[in-house]
Amino acid sequence: MTTTSPPVVATPPTSLGPRRRRRWTGWMFIGPFMLVFALVFLAPIAYSLYLSVFRTQMVGGTTFVGLDNYARALQDPQFWEGLSRVSLFLVVQVPIMLGIALLVALAIDSGRLYGKSFFRISIFMPYAVPAVVASLMWGFMYGTRFGLVGNINDTFGITLPNPLSPDLVLASIANIVTWEFVGYNMLIFYAALRVVPHSLYEAAEIDGASQWQVVRSIKIPAIRGALVIATIFSIIGSFQLFNEPSILQSLAPNAITTSFTPNLYAYSLSFSGQQYNYSATVAIIMGLITMVIAYVVQLRGMRKEA
Repeated sequence: MTTTSPPVVATPPTSLGPRRRRRWTGWMFIGPFMLVFALVFLAPIAYSLYLSVFRTQMVGGTTFVGLDNYARALQDPQFWEGLSRVSLFLVVQVPIMLGIALLVALAIDSGRLYGKSFFRISIFMPYAVPAVVASLMWGFMYGTRFGLVGNINDTFGITLPNPLSPDLVLASIANIVTWEFVGYNMLIFYAALRVVPHSLYEAAEIDGASQWQVVRSIKIPAIRGALVIATIFSIIGSFQLFNEPSILQSLAPNAITTSFTPNLYAYSLSFSGQQYNYSATVAIIMGLITMVIAYVVQLRGMRKEA
């Protein structure tokens, strides 16, 4: 007795056309972003790195110097003076600004503040004012001869300290930056508070927890991620301090020098001193310092959150 095996039906080969189209569809969506990202972010960094390893001189032209520009920057007292100034600005101004923003966000979220919509809009409003306009406005008020401080001195016959003096100009700039960005950080904290489950508040109320205990044990731990983000943004902004001292420099030339901040120093080197290579070196060093410090803060924040 013989058995016959069933005929083998050949399966048609799977078409790879749709799969390939799906793969290229994803690249079509992210392609414009990658192009813009490469042009406005990667290309300037690459060009700055290229400039930083060369030196242009009147005699000899442009020559390759390797890391000589970096060694020069690390021994430059003007660079270190500007870096120490923005570091002091960071250590003092950022905690004050974030503390005020957190207090305002907690007050608005508490539900016990009348007219909270008005306060939320009014506190956020300074962020909508451009930094140049804000610096000019505050610079006018700081003036001892033509501004608000001068008018107070003339009206009451007193002599207030000059906010644009060398001893107070950094504090005056910190006041401007705080006025500008308290509302921005408040909005970050308030948005994070709005997504905290109300069941946690109800459980704390049943347990007899006070408002301070709710803030300390529920609200602040719940928005730790927002606190870390705001801190990182503030660190980056502090090391990039440029607009405010640049605008106020014409009002206080004896207090704000060309090396007042590293960014202002790099700008002066490039556009006034025609030292493009050394300016690119200063910018690269500041970018690395900012990246390292921001990354350390992020790691510590994530570790505490975990």
